[in-house]
Amino acid sequence: MDETKHVKIQDMDVEKSPISQETEDNANVNELALELAKNVVTTAVKTVEDAENPIKNINWITHGEFTAERGRKQIEEFVLTWEYQDCWVHCTEFIEREDLVHSYHYIYCVHWSNPTANIPIAQVSASAYFTIKITKNKPPDMPIEVSYIFEGLSLVHRPGQTRFREKWLRDTIEAKNILMESIPFFNCV
Repeated sequence: MDETKHVKIQDMDVEKSPISQETEDNANVNELALELAKNVVTTAVKTVEDAENPIKNINWITHGEFTAERGRKQIEEFVLTWEYQDCWVHCTEFIEREDLVHSYHYIYCVHWSNPTANIPIAQVSASAYFTIKITKNKPPDMPIEVSYIFEGLSLVHRPGQTRFREKWLRDTIEAKNILMESIPFFNCV
């Protein structure tokens, strides 16, 4: 009985002709080539879009030139390169300096709000938190390291590598407004 099963399996393998195997291989190659072509076209389109509208950055100061106030001014200069509607206002403030083993981290907050004629003082704001890392053992002519995150989001951005999206601010403000509407205290005010 086992021999019959074994022969049946062998029969199936023998019946598979080289032509059907070749057709299957061609289908796999064609599928792979199509996927590769799609990826190439997508990358090419992105490259052309980036060339027409490059991600903006500034020339950051060096370790030797750095002060907390110069860092704040550089962040302000960098934020001004972002594209956003005129209705947004922002301010940049120095929060704190963290003394770590091999570096100092200078933390800044850029507060964003969208005041209107009906509500000139916004009830909620969105924030972007910048960290300027000053490494203790780097030479003074090395540029500072900058990273930033947006409130409520976990992706760490680096200047010149990510295009700013106004949607990040709108989503944060909208989430806070929904939260405030759900709390009875804020509905009476």
